[in-house]
Amino acid sequence: MTKSDLIAALAAKENLTDKQATETINLVLSGFTETLKKGGRIEIRGLGSFSVREYGSYTGRNPKTGEIVDVRPKKLPFFKVGKELKGMVNG
Repeated sequence: MTKSDLIAALAAKENLTDKQATETINLVLSGFTETLKKGGRIEIRGLGSFSVREYGSYTGRNPKTGEIVDVRPKKLPFFKVGKELKGMVNG
């Protein structure tokens, strides 16, 4: 499912215009983004949780050239699937 599919489904189910559905989805997604930018955590019962994980620097290798490079520390979003969703997917 893409963002466009989600917008279309919301518009159809709740009898909204495409503009209203787009604004609603964008509001939710921007809220998620801002929370994660601030280092917060998002938990949606039955689905899972989103958080930010910090990774330290390390020495890596460029697979194309074989050159050794230093990789800087970084933060990446992480999703942990919830128990209910895992059960539904596995049947």
